[in-house]
Amino acid sequence: MLPNLYLGDFGASLMHVVPILGAALILPYLINRNDTRHRVFLFAIAIVFAIRYAWWRTTETIAPVGWTVDFLASGLLLGLELMAIVSSISAFFILMRHRDRSSDAYLHAGWWGEEPPKVALLIATYNEELEVLERTIIGSKALRHPEKEIMVLDDGRRDWLRDYCEKQGVTYVRRPDNKHAKAGNINHTLQLLWARERPPDYVAVLDADFVPHRGFLSRTLALFHDPTVGLVQTPQHFFNADPIQHNLGISRSYPDEQRFFFDDMQPSRDGWGVAFCCGTSSIMRLDALKDIGGFPTDSITEDYMITLCLQNAGWQTAYLNEPLTEGLAPEGLKEYVTQRSRWCLGMMQIARSRVGPFRKNGLRLRDRWSVIDASLYWITTFPFRVAAMVFPLLYWYGNITVVDASPADVVTYFGCFFVWNLMAINLMSRGNVVPILTDVSQLLGALPITRAAFVGLVQPRGHPFSVTAKGGDRSRIVVQWNMLAPFAILLGLTVIGLLLGLVTDRFAFNDAGEGKWVILFWTIYNMIVLTLTIIACVELPRRERHVADTPERITFKFGSEEKRMWVTSLTQNTARLRGGHFDVGTYGKIDLPGVGELPVFVLAQTADGMRVELMPDEEQRDALFMRFYTEDNTPGISVVDTWNMLGDMARRISRISRDKTAGKGAALDRKD
Repeated sequence: MLPNLYLGDFGASLMHVVPILGAALILPYLINRNDTRHRVFLFAIAIVFAIRYAWWRTTETIAPVGWTVDFLASGLLLGLELMAIVSSISAFFILMRHRDRSSDAYLHAGWWGEEPPKVALLIATYNEELEVLERTIIGSKALRHPEKEIMVLDDGRRDWLRDYCEKQGVTYVRRPDNKHAKAGNINHTLQLLWARERPPDYVAVLDADFVPHRGFLSRTLALFHDPTVGLVQTPQHFFNADPIQHNLGISRSYPDEQRFFFDDMQPSRDGWGVAFCCGTSSIMRLDALKDIGGFPTDSITEDYMITLCLQNAGWQTAYLNEPLTEGLAPEGLKEYVTQRSRWCLGMMQIARSRVGPFRKNGLRLRDRWSVIDASLYWITTFPFRVAAMVFPLLYWYGNITVVDASPADVVTYFGCFFVWNLMAINLMSRGNVVPILTDVSQLLGALPITRAAFVGLVQPRGHPFSVTAKGGDRSRIVVQWNMLAPFAILLGLTVIGLLLGLVTDRFAFNDAGEGKWVILFWTIYNMIVLTLTIIACVELPRRERHVADTPERITFKFGSEEKRMWVTSLTQNTARLRGGHFDVGTYGKIDLPGVGELPVFVLAQTADGMRVELMPDEEQRDALFMRFYTEDNTPGISVVDTWNMLGDMARRISRISRDKTAGKGAALDRKD
């Protein structure tokens, strides 16, 4: 038990947090997330709490100065934490502003008059399957804008894709080599466009797995009424769950990991004029691209770098926060980590490049700050996440106290900083930041991303472009053993260290001062994060990539018999029908709006109906693609559903034993 003195101090310290908790209940009714004054109020206080906490950590919590292991360990942890706090303060300043350009897009719709501008829509591809590419091509053809040319840029030089493009009536482009990867692929096509007698006015870029909604071009082109705008970026939305959502079983209650960036950080960056290109789902003025000589090839993240090159040349960037495309999130953890490591490495290359923040160039001060902020995120967040897991072990196995503080002081300083910070960010993001899950997502890629950050800073050149794999067989449980192993080792060491510290005097648990209680709570928190991270490394089967869950009334036709039923779940290949039964093996038709009379085959009976296989012809298959992916709506989950999320996670944890049972059969694979 805590001594009575500690309990008294701890209770008194809680009184510092109570007003913040009270504010968390009241402020949602008073704060307007689109009002800059309200945002400045929230984040100015967050900055004050951050500085207060940093001062306390620096002056009162590290070991006495000297050449001791205690001082070196506590000083190293403090240094990492202070860098992370600087990154947080920078983010707080960015979040003080916010810009929504939707009203501008409505106001300036059709500003070009009778003659619409010509747009070339570039779909860059390397090794994607037809299943991935066809929905992007069909969706692009369905765009409402009349003056468009769909161009498929094939770096895989595949004859079957050339034939498919010819059949679809879209332009197919291939080049003799793969120099400079995606950027080189696009530049090759830009040279062809510039050589035309009448080149297009704008160039839109889509990744091979991103399908545009019908209004993608008409909405983004409206922002080019400003002749200084060289690039318009839109957010990325996903029609499938990312690995964290899927493997933790929370895809219906927790948004994808990128929602905070696209829905909150990018609009705030746009408020400062430093929103940046994210590759896919963007559109650029061809003249602006010509000014900078096309896509830069200095970095493997050419999208961010092209933003800086455009701004360096005097062009503005704009961000339209509307769901105008939807694509395929990385389905496996390896792909997820590879993608983020590439982003990190590319950012380090940019920081060291000709448009870096410390080079002599034409960048504005805010652009330099933008690069520093993005670099700080990669350099500080992930190394600190690793340190947070490792440093408590120094106490349990070496009696090294890295944070010498009482629980009361931790609540007073860290508690106030953490609670206000969490409240402010969640007020601005509509509750989309969940601390433990954020830590899990960062920890999953922490080791390779940390390595990429420092490799990129020391040796920025000579790194190949790593393509994020799309598609593939996801029908079985896969344990990512190599990714899981470090977390399992850390969890084992943490549990053993805690048990030894609690039951023996070997590590002087009773003599280490008040800092032991901080380590105790810190250790328990780490055990929770590590356990969820390990669970996330067990990849569950994926059988359906896109599900439409809004019930629809349809008619099932079998010969001369007709029955009114409900479609409760619809995918590209199957549907669940409610309200009647037909024998397994029955062939029939359903009249699906926008698709027509669709042949189906009854696969199985369910408690309230049946599951059927869809058998569309080619025209109906295209119609299904358009129905699924091109409507102007928001796919996936955009806001956390807290109670359902907790229930989903509880159900996922309860399934672990069944996953193990399944692993005894052929359903469990080992991936090295």
